[in-house]
Amino acid sequence: MIEVHEVYPYLCVHSAAEAIDFYARAFDARELFRLTEPSGRIGHAEIKIGPATLMLADEFPEHDIRGPRSLGGTTFSIHLHVADVDTAFEQAVSAGAVVIRPLQNQFYGERSGKVRDPFGHEWLLGGHLEAVTPEEMQRRYTALFDK
Repeated sequence: MIEVHEVYPYLCVHSAAEAIDFYARAFDARELFRLTEPSGRIGHAEIKIGPATLMLADEFPEHDIRGPRSLGGTTFSIHLHVADVDTAFEQAVSAGAVVIRPLQNQFYGERSGKVRDPFGHEWLLGGHLEAVTPEEMQRRYTALFDK
């Protein structure tokens, strides 16, 4: 059996240095370190957002490593669960994130909304509203289709 200790999202972005600056403004990210080529390209960097470590690097098209902007979109979202989602959402938008889905109360007991950062990655920001059992969540989810 594989014993997993941690999972790290690893983002590839067009202009990692700008992304690190954006994530600091949008999500209060703190840079841990970066490895930079003589050309200025970042081969690896690590940032902390709350307790989570995210890794990121510049695009390396010669190794078929490209970010969402080059690929025309992304296939996943990063979910930040925060204490004050309204403030966090506004901070991200003020820093330059684009609203994909405005904040609203959700059937699963969370207030959440989604933004896209300037590099093409999507971020779901959510905050706890109420504890909902899986059974109640399913009931509410099914009811959405009865309308």
